[in-house]
Amino acid sequence: MDADFDIAQILGLVFLVILGVVFAISIVLFIIDRFQTEDAIRRNYPLIGRFRHIFSELGEFFRQYFFAMDREELPFNRAQRDWVTRSGDGKGNTVAFGSTRNLSVVGTPIFVNDPFPPLDDQFASSEPLQIGPSARQPFIAPSIFNISGMSYGAISKPAVQALSKGAKEAGVWLNTGEGGVSPFHLEGGCDLVYQIGTAKFGVRDEHGGLCDDKLRAIAAHETIRMFEIKMAQGAKPGKGGILPGEKVTEEIAAIRGLKVGQDGISPNRHREIDNFDHLLDMIVRIREVTGKPVGIKTVVGAEDTFRNFFETIKRRGSDAAPDFITIDGGEGGTGAAPMPLIDLVGMPVREALPLVVDLRDEFGFKDRIRVIASGKLVNPGDIAWALAAGADFITSARGFMFSLGCIQALKCNKNTCPTGITTHDPRFQKGLVVDRKYKRVANYAKSIIKEVETIAHSVGVSEPRLMRRRHVRIVQPNGRSVPMNKIHPSYNTTTPS
Repeated sequence: MDADFDIAQILGLVFLVILGVVFAISIVLFIIDRFQTEDAIRRNYPLIGRFRHIFSELGEFFRQYFFAMDREELPFNRAQRDWVTRSGDGKGNTVAFGSTRNLSVVGTPIFVNDPFPPLDDQFASSEPLQIGPSARQPFIAPSIFNISGMSYGAISKPAVQALSKGAKEAGVWLNTGEGGVSPFHLEGGCDLVYQIGTAKFGVRDEHGGLCDDKLRAIAAHETIRMFEIKMAQGAKPGKGGILPGEKVTEEIAAIRGLKVGQDGISPNRHREIDNFDHLLDMIVRIREVTGKPVGIKTVVGAEDTFRNFFETIKRRGSDAAPDFITIDGGEGGTGAAPMPLIDLVGMPVREALPLVVDLRDEFGFKDRIRVIASGKLVNPGDIAWALAAGADFITSARGFMFSLGCIQALKCNKNTCPTGITTHDPRFQKGLVVDRKYKRVANYAKSIIKEVETIAHSVGVSEPRLMRRRHVRIVQPNGRSVPMNKIHPSYNTTTPS
């Protein structure tokens, strides 16, 4: 009994001490809140006002897991993410009881099924397609679906390693992003597209200009298949790349030519490119130095601008033409960008892609310039729509991030990504196991291609690149759908749109 009494006394004293500490902390916080001048809510409602900030911070978490329906979230909803997750796991993507998608939403694509689709033995996969016929080393690209630019620095070492190995296994290319090529891009042995951003990381001289010797050294890697001049990115047109200093490690600093901890801020455009003639000059220069195909990545702002671009190419001749044009939609993603640019600048890819395809065809460059679509295209329907609209290839970054395990925590601009994808903190990186994740990357790519082929088969063609705009209907404000070739009549008169 005495022992029990002693324990009860001790527990009672511990409780009183804890209560006293909590009370003392509350008093201190009350005084701090009452006399601070930065936050009006905390000043008027000391202590209690702090809960507003806590609940605001937690609101993002609660909405994602408890309140948002499968098709409600932005930028990607749960249904989209779950599809990628199942694909990465190599599981079937069949569902039961009907679609949860609201088919009356304006802009929804609906594919036109053929009453007599090809038989199974009449169906084929997309053939490899040549890019850069005038380059000394053209690229025969095997896959319609590939990995868009994600820099080492913006994403972690294990993320790059998993993407490289996964791309090799799936037979797709991997864009290096503007941060230069790292040993981790190369170690997987996949096809690589070297992106040259406005800061020219990895290929710049001591003055920040383009260095031909470094270009030759990069091109000497057999797996570097093409070069992409980044003019603009969908999430931040008119603004260069932003790599926060806390993510610039010693290794990243060496690759980029920065100091450890220094912010990697790219200029908002290439200093030596003031007009389209200058752009074509750079394309010709890089192609001559490297011997490999060269293209551009940009965002559409207006039709007249792109018409001027193609007029310049026509005047200069096809030898000066870019080998490909990557169209990034204004809805494109990034790890860090000002909100006004993310929300308000740049034409969405669903408007921009048909426009650029039609201009290319109008000026007679259909077989000379390949068009690559990018910007929030992560599921089979997105890829099938882009092919029907006229794209030759599609690239995705965020789809592959989901395959790596991204949970859309929206911490990409910080060094605290909980899945280890966009952080250089070893504590978080250890959660991304390369030997497991690269298989998910490969499975996701293969699943996309397989299910796009299924859609193509359903609309009555033998392979995905034979899909045309007439095979897609777009839902209108009145709830009815109309064929896409009525909204965007194709310029190509030899092949029905």
